[in-house]
Amino acid sequence: MQSVLTLRAGKRALERIRSEGLQPSDIEIVPGAAGGPKALGIAGLDRAVFGEWLPSAPGIRHLIGSSIGAWRFASACREDPIAALDEFARAYTQQTYPRRPSRRLVSDSARDMLGGLFNGHEDEVLAHPHYRLHILTVRGRWPLTRDSAFSTSLGFGAAAMANALGRRHLARFLERTIFHDAREHPAFFRTGSRFDAFNTHEVALERGNLAPALLASASIPLVLEGVPDIPSAPRGVYWDGGLIDYHLHLPYYRTNGLVLYPHFTDRIVPGWLDKGMPWRHARGEWLDNVVLVAPSREYLAKLPHGKLPDRRDFARFEGDDAGRMKYWREAIGESARLGDAFLEFARKPDPERVTPL
Repeated sequence: MQSVLTLRAGKRALERIRSEGLQPSDIEIVPGAAGGPKALGIAGLDRAVFGEWLPSAPGIRHLIGSSIGAWRFASACREDPIAALDEFARAYTQQTYPRRPSRRLVSDSARDMLGGLFNGHEDEVLAHPHYRLHILTVRGRWPLTRDSAFSTSLGFGAAAMANALGRRHLARFLERTIFHDAREHPAFFRTGSRFDAFNTHEVALERGNLAPALLASASIPLVLEGVPDIPSAPRGVYWDGGLIDYHLHLPYYRTNGLVLYPHFTDRIVPGWLDKGMPWRHARGEWLDNVVLVAPSREYLAKLPHGKLPDRRDFARFEGDDAGRMKYWREAIGESARLGDAFLEFARKPDPERVTPL
C-alpha cells in the first residue's frame, strides 16, 4: 500500500482513524472532482469503494459530483455499480474524434454516451435506496447568458481575468447550480445557507433533467456547447461544474460524518481556472472531516507515460486512437491496485500512513 496510495486527512478525520480506524459506516459524503480522463486512472478505486466497501455498511450517502465526477457517481447509483462503472470506463475510452472536432460533434458524442449509459436506468439512479446523487453545474451571467462563438469566447476570457484578480470576482460571470436528489440534499446547500461568493441555485433532480444536468456538468466551454434551459432550472445556459467546483472545496465540516474523497491527486484546487495558481489550494476547517485517497507519486511513476490519462491525450495520440485506447485500458487495469490497497488499509488501518490534509 505504501507505494500505491497517498492518504491525507483533516483534523477530525485523523482523530477518528487513530481512535476507531476507518469504517464505512462513518462515511456521509463522497465528492467527485472534475478531471475528464483522469477518472479512468482511479477506476479500480471506484470499484472497491462502491462495489464492496460502502455496500458492506448500507446507509444514506451523499455523492456530490462535478463533470466526470457526476458521471462516475451516476454510474455507481445503478443497480449493479461494478458493471455500470466498467461500462462507463469502456464507453469513455472508446471515444474517437477527427482533428479539431466541432463543439456540436463533441456535445453530440457526449449526449450519445450518456444515453447509452443511463437511458432506461433513470429510476435506478434517482431512487437508489442508499445513495443521494447531486450534480454540480454553472449557469452563465452577463456575457455568458447565451452561447455563441463571440460571446462565449469573450465571456470566458473576461471571467479568467476576473478570477486571476480574486476568486470572488468570478461570481460576476458564473453562478453555481446544484441538481440535487429530490429526497434529500447536503445541509450546506440548503436555501439560505450561502457559504461563499457564488450565488447557488438548487434544482431537484428528475427524469426530465438528469441527462441534461449530467451533460451540462461536463460541458467544457469552447470544447462543448453550453446546455440551454434545463427543465425545472432557471432559464439560461449551463456549463461544466468544475469552473467553480473543480475539486469541490465545500464546507464539509458542517456534517457529522466523514467525507471519503477518492481523488486523482493529493491537492484540492477550488476552481478550474485556479489550476495554474499553486497558492490557491484548499485548507482550513472545511476539510476537518475529509479523508482523501489518491494515487501515490510512486504509483504514477510506474504507469505508462508516468501519469494518469488526461484530456491532452487526444492531441498526443492524434491519428492513433488505438494507441490511446491501449494506454487508457492499461491505466484502468493498473488501477485495480489502488482498490486493493484501499481495502487493505480499511481492514488494518495504520494512522502512521495518514498525513494531515
